[in-house]
Amino acid sequence: MDGIGGLEGWRWIFIIEGIVTVMMSVVCFFCLIDSPALSFRWLDADEIRFLELRQYARRMQGSHKSTERKNTIRWDVLWVVMTDWKIYLLMLINWSNAVPNYALKFSMPQIIHNMGYTSATAQLLTIPPYAVGALAAYAFSVFADRMYPILPGVSTWNVANLAGPQKRSIGIGWLICVGNIGGVIGSYIYIEDEAPKYPTGYGTSFAFASAGIVACMTLEFALWTINKKNARYTEEHIRAQYTDEQLEMMGDKSPLYKYSL
Repeated sequence: MDGIGGLEGWRWIFIIEGIVTVMMSVVCFFCLIDSPALSFRWLDADEIRFLELRQYARRMQGSHKSTERKNTIRWDVLWVVMTDWKIYLLMLINWSNAVPNYALKFSMPQIIHNMGYTSATAQLLTIPPYAVGALAAYAFSVFADRMYPILPGVSTWNVANLAGPQKRSIGIGWLICVGNIGGVIGSYIYIEDEAPKYPTGYGTSFAFASAGIVACMTLEFALWTINKKNARYTEEHIRAQYTDEQLEMMGDKSPLYKYSL
């Protein structure tokens, strides 16, 4: 398509891919479910009721406070998020996926080209890996629906272990912002001068993947330890030591809070 409409071929790639994205956004606007009540096609009544109650509980959290306080950004919450060690482990887990994936995604045509194939053939040979990946993603999603072995994703794990709407909102943005730096790192690790073995690229990818596994195991063990420690005290004992306001201000550090594993 190079030259059609006076545009270079690379411009047409962005146009074609962009059209698909825009079309899907229109479809999602009309088809994306707005509330649990509209999810009756794949959720039963009890599941819908559970989601509605959870939404209600989150909206009512801290409702006894003044409207002024609820609508004001608490900068101390930002500091709490920035110093939360759990989020940094989740960032490392995020990088363990982002760095190798983005690295291979951006560098795969060049890697294949350095194997002796022409540029056009190299682009075509990138299709099979993505096709296998798509089939694997679908197969694992079906398997997860049948057997429920899947663990929560990084973002879900993050949200589930942040108490309070402000900390949760800031924590989501902070994790995604820093986590996507993995894409920047990945785009520079496959050095063309190291073709065809690319020791830096493969070595860095392996290192990040290994670090992510260690970070995941460390985080789960740490949260399990905290839950076990807090379980030694009864709710009556804890409430005798702290007021309701103190417990709420503690957020996910409250001894009543149970982390999701």
